[in-house]
Amino acid sequence: MPQPSWKVNETFYSIQGEGRHTGMPAVFLRLSGCSMNCSFCDTKYAFGAGKEMGAEALLNDLAQYPVKTVIITGGEPTEQDLPALIALLKKHGYTVHLETNGARDCNVSQADFVCVSPKKYVSPEMLKKADIIKIVVGQDTDLTDLKKYYAYENDHTRIYLQPESNKQENIDLCVKLLKEHPTARLSLQMHKLINIR
Repeated sequence: MPQPSWKVNETFYSIQGEGRHTGMPAVFLRLSGCSMNCSFCDTKYAFGAGKEMGAEALLNDLAQYPVKTVIITGGEPTEQDLPALIALLKKHGYTVHLETNGARDCNVSQADFVCVSPKKYVSPEMLKKADIIKIVVGQDTDLTDLKKYYAYENDHTRIYLQPESNKQENIDLCVKLLKEHPTARLSLQMHKLINIR
């Protein structure tokens, strides 16, 4: 039986800059590939470039870092064998956070934390599995469309609004929306504000 492998764009050790766990040190495991191709994407370099890695090579790579929290990001992680990757990491004692656009319904039941950031389309099933739904807000955002995500908010799932590119006009729009819907939260891209990866 062939062993699973994953196309990995990069791994690096940094601080989570967005959402509920802002400020938390973690290893970022960036998988290659994404078919969404959003105009405002800030990781277009991950669309194609990457190295195929099996379980042993990947675990050896992660072992160089001093923490046991891994944030799987992309690209778009659900376009690869994500359940097998999460299972591998959990088996070896890692806490696993996932960042996904949620376009594909995927078994993420073993993940410790799931962030779904809807883009052009999103699976309603993935929205139900999210710990946070992080919505990128810009001047072209359809605010009526945005508000449909509020229906998924509950004791488990919280809405975060993230200003596109940390632009002041987008921050102002997010603050206005948050004042209208005060159970949501603001997510700035702190890593960009403090100039780290």
